[in-house]
Amino acid sequence: MQPQPREITADYRRRAGILTWSAVVVGALMAVALVVSVVFLVRADQDMRNAAYGYLALVLWVGIAAGIPVLLALAIPAARMRRRVREQQR
Repeated sequence: MQPQPREITADYRRRAGILTWSAVVVGALMAVALVVSVVFLVRADQDMRNAAYGYLALVLWVGIAAGIPVLLALAIPAARMRRRVREQQR
């Protein structure tokens, strides 16, 4: 016999929303960092005096790689919580 799921409270819904929007913000920041890193690479490739931009692009890539687990840690629970909220509303 399966245990009965607990009732979904307003606090649970609020936390699901916070997690969802946090995941959206982190994903948007990662997308912006990717675009900026490409711009940095283009600038670094144009002139030897701008070679430091290539290193800045690498730093951004490290930040993106470090942000992937954070994004997953936010998005997976948010998706599960939102699904529970939707199922309870039916």
